[in-house]
Amino acid sequence: MSTEQHNPITQDEVNKAVWAACDTFRGVISSDTYKDFVLTMLFLKYISDVYQDEYDQLVKQHGDNPALITAMMAKQRFVLLEGASFWALYEARHTAGNGQRIDQALHAIEEANGTKLKNVFKDISFNTDKLGPEKQKNDLLRHLLEDFGKDIMNLRPSRVGSLDIIGNAYEYLIKHFAAGSGKTAGEFYTPPEVSDLLSIILDPQEGDGICDPACGSGSLLMKCGRQIRNQFEGSKKYALFGQEAIGSTWALAKMNMFLHGEDNHRIEWGDTIRNPQLKEKDGNSLLHFDVVTANPPFSLDKWGHEDAANDPYGRFRRGVPPKTKGDYAFISHMIETLKPTTGRMGVVVPHGVLFRASSEGKIRKQLIEENLLDTVIGLPEKLFFGTGIPAAILLFKKQKTDNKVLFIDASREFKSGKNQNLLTEDNIQKILDTYKARETTDKYSYLATFEEIAENDFNLNIPRYVDTFEEEAEIDLVAVRTERLKLKDELATLEVEMQGFLQELGYE
Repeated sequence: MSTEQHNPITQDEVNKAVWAACDTFRGVISSDTYKDFVLTMLFLKYISDVYQDEYDQLVKQHGDNPALITAMMAKQRFVLLEGASFWALYEARHTAGNGQRIDQALHAIEEANGTKLKNVFKDISFNTDKLGPEKQKNDLLRHLLEDFGKDIMNLRPSRVGSLDIIGNAYEYLIKHFAAGSGKTAGEFYTPPEVSDLLSIILDPQEGDGICDPACGSGSLLMKCGRQIRNQFEGSKKYALFGQEAIGSTWALAKMNMFLHGEDNHRIEWGDTIRNPQLKEKDGNSLLHFDVVTANPPFSLDKWGHEDAANDPYGRFRRGVPPKTKGDYAFISHMIETLKPTTGRMGVVVPHGVLFRASSEGKIRKQLIEENLLDTVIGLPEKLFFGTGIPAAILLFKKQKTDNKVLFIDASREFKSGKNQNLLTEDNIQKILDTYKARETTDKYSYLATFEEIAENDFNLNIPRYVDTFEEEAEIDLVAVRTERLKLKDELATLEVEMQGFLQELGYE
């Protein structure tokens, strides 16, 4: 294995190399299955490179004292036993049993790192029949090891710098899997700018407990943590909490936290609505947080309607959401987990949440009457991967300074992309400035009183409040007629010239 220094790597190079590693599986198994193999291998490669980098630095400093080096390596944030590293697997790639060896290495890493990685790999097996008969499986995994063994995939900190490799590469892969599979936006992928906006607007502080009840890979949680570190000189006085229903995604969130050194976290596996896991020690009541934020699945069918009326935590006391749309189930859960004074919340929703009637209308009305809704932000269409529908952000606060609701229509300001629109830094800054100013601005925001919202039957559809109507300029018919006559004269002159040219060339 090469230990020499390399030129710095760019995120784009890593993304392309990881995407190329997927070629090994394409046409053999579905992307939903192979993404877990690719991302787990990325994790293994990264921690192996981090560990080796640290070891090499210590050899440079204390080469004559192997006992000291061993003692210092034992104090690293994680333990990587000999034989469990990527490179040990890479060296043995030509012999039979690749699947079994990889599984054993992952199990050894899990065991050696105690609670940090407990059960993370239990849902992922490389020694699986999904990869075909033994020889085919062994060849596939040899190719995968070779893809990650290439020099371009050297992910040592001395080469990568402060780049958020695993987080960015994960998002890049998910984005491409989402594009290829046509899944709905909420299920799969939150655009980074939207999670940036949420993490800034919720203003997490030192000492805060921050929760995402539909946390996916954990990127929104980690952005909230980063806000605190940036604001308070690297402080890690905060705690991250999350729950994720899909086992393999939960595992990726755990890996993501591990790689980012987010040791003060608790990420649970399970269905947040049917079986919330973030509970007090007595197990009878839900934990409460300063900041709660999520991009839950949009309008989830089969969300747990059948048991909601008898919810032991009283989350649906304002009403039970409709059977086939779980948006208000997540909103109701999130509201119930806010601390009574500091609690603030941001949630991404489809626009139907703003105006749909019946049970959703009743819940919405009560949330507004309790003065919990603070701001409604309309986002541009085609912002989310896999769907063209525009979404909105709802911001709630337990302690508001007024009884009004700010509406921001940010739907018309974005950078147009080929298949997807983007929010630029300027677009985000304008939203933030408007949110802080909390006042009406022409064709962009409106601060509505409770009475105005009540007059609208608690319908929050943004055009009811923010008037974006542009008057068309009056047409000067005399000027249009003059221009038309001028063009007619020019055309007649050109026709005469053209006739002359044609005659010169011998055409009658």
